[in-house]
Amino acid sequence: MPNPLISYFQQFRHISDEDAQLILKAFELKSFKEGEYLFKGHRICSEMYFVCKGVVRITTHNERGVDITHFFYRESHLCTILQSFNEGIITPTAIQACCNAEIMAITKARLMALYAQLPYLRDVIDNINQQHLIHKVNVRNRYLGETAEDQYRLFVEQNPDIAPRVPLKDIASYLGITPQSLSRIRKNIR
Repeated sequence: MPNPLISYFQQFRHISDEDAQLILKAFELKSFKEGEYLFKGHRICSEMYFVCKGVVRITTHNERGVDITHFFYRESHLCTILQSFNEGIITPTAIQACCNAEIMAITKARLMALYAQLPYLRDVIDNINQQHLIHKVNVRNRYLGETAEDQYRLFVEQNPDIAPRVPLKDIASYLGITPQSLSRIRKNIR
């Protein structure tokens, strides 16, 4: 059975068996339980993650201490705190497992070494990150001007495999509403 990370990269470029082995040796498989942090924030994010199983979320706390979910990543997606990872700057943003998750992780140092061995991989990962950023902007723009109920419907429509696996409070924080409001919305929709 092919490795999900290699299968993912194969969508963007052919990866030879030899190159696949180099890539897999550079990544480390990690398991996280629901609520555990892949990256806690308030430091430099020095790892990039690939979600093999589960869902993770990008999250921060605002100045009032309110938890805010910025985005969810499900299986077969790369994620990191890109500005912190690329520029080596401290970020308050964290990455948390929304459910039990299996993650492949690579440190920036190992990724740079891998780029030296496989120069094309930088273009592949840069292309993936650029597509993710465009996708994030497009998704968030679709929510603008919508009622909370319509935002929830849109979320479920766009993420039918995420909605049942993540805590309601995380979906509410992503939509910018309280968990109680989301509970009422869900009751009205049924």
